[in-house]
Amino acid sequence: MKGDVHAIEVCDVRKHYTGVQALQKVDLTVECGEFFALLGPNGAGKTTLINLLAGLVRPDAGVLRVMGHDVVRDFRGARRALGVVPQELVFDPFFSVRETLRLQSGYFGLRRNDDWIDEVLDNLQLTNKADVNMRALSGGMKRRVLIAQALVHRPPVIILDEPTAGVDVALRQTLWQFVRRLNEEGHTILLTTHYLEEAEALCRRVAVLRRGCLVACDTLEGLLRARQASSLEEAFVDLVKEEA
Repeated sequence: MKGDVHAIEVCDVRKHYTGVQALQKVDLTVECGEFFALLGPNGAGKTTLINLLAGLVRPDAGVLRVMGHDVVRDFRGARRALGVVPQELVFDPFFSVRETLRLQSGYFGLRRNDDWIDEVLDNLQLTNKADVNMRALSGGMKRRVLIAQALVHRPPVIILDEPTAGVDVALRQTLWQFVRRLNEEGHTILLTTHYLEEAEALCRRVAVLRRGCLVACDTLEGLLRARQASSLEEAFVDLVKEEA
């Protein structure tokens, strides 16, 4: 890859559903190695944008790239470069945790991936659940497995869509410690969360969507200065309340 390749590029992207303009002329660039927050109220278009990047839906207009790979024209390259942790707890009830991760490895043509699987299990405190059927896990444990699935092929870009929703404090601390390490090792992290204190503590740059439009994109310090705010929550509320 050339040195000027961005981790994520979103260029003039639009997406319309029946009666709803989900995204309107969105332009956004995330650099390689960034820890980036994508924020917005419910219905702002965050999940739509993630689904577009993941290739689950197609844009009506515009271009999206992951590590230089067009998500439509070069979908194999784009999907190999991306790991997504979804909001929903989606799992196969017929497999154990380890079998689930081995199966996920197979989707990317990875054999003999057990050393990395063991490392991921250890860092997410799942080692003692490796041979447990997915149906027997708590909601918090299932969420850990979703994170492990997203990491199993070592993607350079990782999207965390509300990764700590409904999980306990201990898991949050474990998760962020591991994710910080991945970021320090060069992985790009795109985070969506309603826990604004997490975004403030972790992310250097922040983008805010509102009604499908990008209404702010700046460094954390720049955003606070522009909104004359003392915290990200205060700046966010100030941006959202401008909604007609």
